[in-house]
Formats: sequence, structure tokens, C-alpha cells
Amino acid sequence: MKAATWRNAAPGAVFAVFAVLAIALAGSPHAGLAQGALPAGLPELPALGEAMQRDLRSGLALGGRDPVAYRTDGAALPGEPEHELAWRGAIWRFRNAANLAAFQDAPALYEPAFAGFDPTGVADGRVIDGDPHHFALAGGRLLLFRTQESRARYLGDPSLHARAIANWDEVKRLFAR
Repeated sequence: MKAATWRNAAPGAVFAVFAVLAIALAGSPHAGLAQGALPAGLPELPALGEAMQRDLRSGLALGGRDPVAYRTDGAALPGEPEHELAWRGAIWRFRNAANLAAFQDAPALYEPAFAGFDPTGVADGRVIDGDPHHFALAGGRLLLFRTQESRARYLGDPSLHARAIANWDEVKRLFAR
């Protein structure tokens, strides 16, 4: 008799559990988000074929440094939160509105080559995070290096640039986007 009673009660109990869960989830901070959608205020994830090294916790490109300042000031200078732009899956910060406008006009000119990864590593077929403090402007592009030694090696051996360019498509496949 108990089995028959349980069989009859089970559909109602299952419905009650789902009803309680639906009510609980309705107040969730994720309620109303489409599957895969990001909460408001976060940068969009890069599309296929796009990549940019960024801080995974803050979403900041270049650790919050102004990409335009590398050219105008020759230094890795911090950007300001009031001058931000979400672009290619990262938050970019700028020292002032003029630098933000310059970036918006020609982002390819200011973004780092090899998505901010160390070009010496790319030349060797490896993914190595670049450090915004170890940089060079070469061939019209911003290059970020992991260390000063890596920078010196790359700038001292012109063949590394050609190898990095040749390896880039393969190396891009090694890191998660």
C-alpha cells in the first residue's frame, strides 16, 4: 500500500519542488539572463578569431595602462577609470579623453602585436604572457615582453620577428579565448 501511495504522491511532490525552485531562482541575480549572456557592465567576450591578453579578474587590457601613452609618452602609464572603452573582449583605460579618442580612431595602431603575448615566446612557438612594463615599439607596433632579457633577445635578433609572424597563427590556437 505504501508503494501505491508514494506513486500517487510523487507527481505532486515533484511539481512542488520545481515550483519552489522557480520562485527561488526568480530572485537570483542571474534571472532574466539569456543562456550565455553576460551581466550588464562586463565587456563582451572576443569573437572567434579575436584575442587579447587581459587580466581575467578585472578584464583590463595592459593591466589598466594607456595603450596610446606608449607612443605619446614612451612609458607604460596608468589609465583612468573615467576614460574606459570595452573593445575586443577587454576593458581599455586611457589617461585622458584625447587618448581615448585616438584609440577609437585607430585601435590597430595602438593595440599590442601578438595580442599582448611575448613575441619571443611566439617565435619559439609558445604562449607567454607579456608584461606591460617590458615593452618596445618596433615596426610601428607595440610589443610586450615577459622580461627585459626576452626584450633584449628579440630586439637583438631580427630573425625572431619573422619567426613570430610565421608562428602566430599556430600559437593563437594554443590559448583559450
